[in-house]
Amino acid sequence: MQKKLIALAVAGLASTAAFAQTNVTIYGLVDYGYSYRFDGRGVGSILPGVPGGPTPGSASKLDSGIDAGSRLGFKGTEDLGNGLKAVFLLEGGFTNDDGYSAQSSRTYGRQAYVGLSGNFGTAVGGRLYTPYYTFMLQMDPFANGTVGAYSNAWRLGASTPTIGAVGGLMDPQRVDNAVAYISPSFGGFQVTAAYSNNADNALQTESTSNNAQNNTVYAIFAGYTAGGLTAGLNYHAIQAGTPLSSSLALPLSDIQNVTAGAAYQFGNGLKLSGAYTWSQASFNDNRPFNITNLPIQELTMNNFLLGVSMPFGKWLPKASYIYSDGDQVGNSQQIAIGVDYNLSKRTKIYSAYSYLDNDNSRFAGVGDGSNSGAYAAGNGYSAGVWQQGFNLGVQHKF
Repeated sequence: MQKKLIALAVAGLASTAAFAQTNVTIYGLVDYGYSYRFDGRGVGSILPGVPGGPTPGSASKLDSGIDAGSRLGFKGTEDLGNGLKAVFLLEGGFTNDDGYSAQSSRTYGRQAYVGLSGNFGTAVGGRLYTPYYTFMLQMDPFANGTVGAYSNAWRLGASTPTIGAVGGLMDPQRVDNAVAYISPSFGGFQVTAAYSNNADNALQTESTSNNAQNNTVYAIFAGYTAGGLTAGLNYHAIQAGTPLSSSLALPLSDIQNVTAGAAYQFGNGLKLSGAYTWSQASFNDNRPFNITNLPIQELTMNNFLLGVSMPFGKWLPKASYIYSDGDQVGNSQQIAIGVDYNLSKRTKIYSAYSYLDNDNSRFAGVGDGSNSGAYAAGNGYSAGVWQQGFNLGVQHKF
């Protein structure tokens, strides 16, 4: 009996020593607030002006994840010796207004990866943020949160769910079944490359069937950081696989996205930023695409962002102007202002207001960190609508 106790004690000490070499951090964010939207031209019909068509309306709700999605994460490293480390991260989203999981009920839907890091750089695999999205979070003063989010105007909106899905792919934020490499910094220059041959999205789910043609993603980002300057150039490409449903999916061939941007933060905290994205979706045949049923084989988008923020003590006011223009789908533009009040390093109160205007061919809508721009007052919304949005909330990080 005594030998067994000694053996157990030795085993416990050994496991404790092994665990001590692994650094694990539990972190998270909880966000909750009030969201309001007003549709100035009308809701409830695709074409304004028809009998029983759109009338102005509004919607408001208490919601979670408005400024940033609520999340719980685990990240860590293990020292493997000779400058080599194992790294991992598991991050799941949740909606603290009702306690459900976010990201379509995925356990770790925000990010989930494992890899190695050393003098050569970092290599990881799993569900990852795209290099494009990581860069855009730095360019947008609202970090794609609240009603000031850049993606409100940059995306297509949706006259049908499928068109909305194509618009989402032109603003790529995450990719499944991916591998990525992040180089060391060389005099401020750094390169990130990512690849997936089985990416999952709204137009096609991942497949393990023999001879299945899956979505393939290629991405490469080159960035430069020096002092207050951050600049980058990104290329993101999707080669479409077998459609999810022949009755819903457009005959998508490929999507390309080129993004360039820069931000500069002065010594007094003033930050100026700007970004431009060119996106193009190609289709395999002439298929009616937009509300005018004009057949197209290519959809091209040009998107612009200008941002500014300036801290004053505990206050951080911010503003942005977003413009998006696309052939066959018209244009949209958004002006947004907001302010954060930092109660501590981890807790803040935030507020934001935005005004978004579409021409008669565009379906973009005001969204925030909890609701995409497809969410509008009432049960739907029309092309050419203008919208206003307002948020007020509180956020705590741990």
